[in-house]
Amino acid sequence: MIVSIDVDAQKTFTPLCPDELPVNEGHLIVEELNAQAALADLRVMTKDAHHAAAKWLVDNPVDMLKPTGLPDADLTWVAHAMVGTRGYELLDGLPSAKEYDYCVWKGVDPELHPYGACFHDIEEKLSTGLIEWLRCQNTDTVIVGGLATDYCVKTTVLQLLKGGNWQVIVNEAACRGIAPETIETAWQEMHSAGAMILKNAKEIKKYINNQ
Repeated sequence: MIVSIDVDAQKTFTPLCPDELPVNEGHLIVEELNAQAALADLRVMTKDAHHAAAKWLVDNPVDMLKPTGLPDADLTWVAHAMVGTRGYELLDGLPSAKEYDYCVWKGVDPELHPYGACFHDIEEKLSTGLIEWLRCQNTDTVIVGGLATDYCVKTTVLQLLKGGNWQVIVNEAACRGIAPETIETAWQEMHSAGAMILKNAKEIKKYINNQ
């Protein structure tokens, strides 16, 4: 069973929402996400879903990425993906939530700011059910793309690699990241942990067909 995962493919992480966390070219990944999903049997959606009372919030971008001292929200961030806002929405051209086979909403609790899709908390004690669901589907291959490479994509991939015996493929063309140095480190970490990094959905299709 092949499962495709769209990690946080939301407007908040694109130039469409310049006052939130705009990732360069973040809005350009839809075609690749749809192409990788066409190779899969099932499709998963994850979304940041934040609360206005979140304890990690700061007003000024210069105050971002500073330690909070909180156990499950390690860094400060400006408001992004607040439920009900435009930034919370999925990118145009993706399915609606009900059209996905499984959905994960992350960071609803004001105390929590997780990055990975498999756990609600940074300590990885509160499962979102994604790993268990993948096991129930007899998953053997997971294809991952989304936003941003150096945070939620990376953490999701690392969690998936620890969570099951499936192969994890990351679609490079379906990802965009925040900063060049952390993007490069993220690719290295994912590769070192056992993820297969392929350039695009065409390369993934060739790989799958040759198995």
